[in-house]
Amino acid sequence: MKFLVTGATGFLGSAVAEHLKSEGHTVRLLIRPHHATAPYLAAGFEPVTGDLIDEPSLSEAVKNVDGVFHVAALYKFWTDHETDIYQVNVGGTETLLQAARGAGVPKFVFTSSVGTLKSQGWGVPIDEESVATPADLPDDYHRSKLLSEQAALAANSGDMEVVAVNPTTPIGEHDVKPTPTGRIVLEFLRHRFPGYLNGEINFIDVRDAARGHLLAFQRGVGGEKYILGGHNSTFRGAYELLQRATGLRRTPVRIPYAAAWPIAAFAELFQGKLLHREPFFPMQGLRAMRHPMHASHEKARRELGYEPGNVLDAFRRSAEWFDDNGYVNLSLPSRSSREGATS
Repeated sequence: MKFLVTGATGFLGSAVAEHLKSEGHTVRLLIRPHHATAPYLAAGFEPVTGDLIDEPSLSEAVKNVDGVFHVAALYKFWTDHETDIYQVNVGGTETLLQAARGAGVPKFVFTSSVGTLKSQGWGVPIDEESVATPADLPDDYHRSKLLSEQAALAANSGDMEVVAVNPTTPIGEHDVKPTPTGRIVLEFLRHRFPGYLNGEINFIDVRDAARGHLLAFQRGVGGEKYILGGHNSTFRGAYELLQRATGLRRTPVRIPYAAAWPIAAFAELFQGKLLHREPFFPMQGLRAMRHPMHASHEKARRELGYEPGNVLDAFRRSAEWFDDNGYVNLSLPSRSSREGATS
């Protein structure tokens, strides 16, 4: 089959594209004009130049494909212009849906987020019935993703099936930018940020998330959404997983939210308003971290046959990829012990 994938220059989108190709499918990638297409062509993909806010380019991109995987999103907790998040995430999704329907695409998989669901409180996993309104969500990114998800599912019809997947927090290799989660791994490796906030989170191996996308296309029911989750944890638990995965020892300190707020406010003032750079610790990101997000992937297991693996391996691959690609310069104990065991 032939698929269009958006967001393939990003962390999750690249994993989805690679998985589809590994399963023998032809994969067309929507690449924004400022990204070089030659490397994707050499890697066996079919790159097409376009942008989510450029309707004519989308009409071309969706021609003669059997399905669309819309993974692209502006994943930020701070921007100079918050309307950019809604223009790309909501407006871009609506435009792509219209283009896909006009081209006769039979099935559309929309990548939402577990953060579009309403938190049920500490220690209570959310599921697909945990319906949220924009007012329930802590930040513009997740509010924009909820509005995008609603637009996508509303577009489900007899002409074009639309399925949504709600991945939790992906971890793994090829986190180029990196994502906010990848930055946690990177700062752990650099030993720069030995602090954590009290919060709940669910981690998923990025490879499992990619596999779940294809399962949603193959087995998902139009108009339905499926949580793609893995391992329920805490932010302190993330440090413990990283220590086990890398063999490095760090002693994180719990930071009270009362102390974190002024740090985030200063970061937004100095890095954001004065330097016009994304703050390392934006206020909306802090609000999102305070939103407990344990999750259940039972529906995806039952209806899609989705079974996630051990997330510890994903943390290991993430750390080793950052090390191999010049983000840090370490000799990871975990790698040395494995090499010794096989020599």
